[in-house]
Amino acid sequence: MRRADRLFEIIHVLRRATRPMTADAIAAELETSKRTIYRDVGALVAQRVPIRGEAGVGYVLDRGFDLPPLMLTADEIEAVALGCQWVVAHADEDLVRAALDVRAKVAAIVPESLRPLIDDPVVGTPPRERTSPSEPDVPRLREWCRAGRKLAIHYADADEATSERVIHPFLVGYVTRVRVVIAWCELREDFRIFRVDRIRRIEFLRTRYAEGPVALRRRWRARSG
Repeated sequence: MRRADRLFEIIHVLRRATRPMTADAIAAELETSKRTIYRDVGALVAQRVPIRGEAGVGYVLDRGFDLPPLMLTADEIEAVALGCQWVVAHADEDLVRAALDVRAKVAAIVPESLRPLIDDPVVGTPPRERTSPSEPDVPRLREWCRAGRKLAIHYADADEATSERVIHPFLVGYVTRVRVVIAWCELREDFRIFRVDRIRRIEFLRTRYAEGPVALRRRWRARSG
């Protein structure tokens, strides 16, 4: 790999990382040596790329740093096309509109030679399946997850046994056939996954839960592996 390409890839790796990345991890992903990564990161920092590093912890790219939008590869464009198709097929209406906007923006900025990859992609997802017309307001569910507010729900399980619960929602999952909300359940004092189409009644409470959605997501993901 040319050095210019490797410098770009280092920025790309750090931009999509959700936690600090060590030189070892970056070197493994780019199939090069740790010493090369040290040297390349030093070169990027010298060029005022906002990379912060801590010994033994890893490197982080400050948010706000961006690359020219035309530096998208064919694989990246197809990843956007495929992701947008999936969202259009399975997500709620607000996210569908957002996905269509993203696809239009990408189509507007890529070079003419790459535009067929987004306008007429060779990747695809299964067609949209109908969801239950009685589902709760999913965009509002996402809003409550972001804000860390409680929900009071009347829930029916697979055997139609019902229960009243107060839950701390932190993630909405879009599975192929159903949508789910993942939450801390005050009744069970544990994490639970609730199918949205089985929520018979919902009250959007203004009360925020103490732990916060970010901490809950981290704890749930750590437990889920």
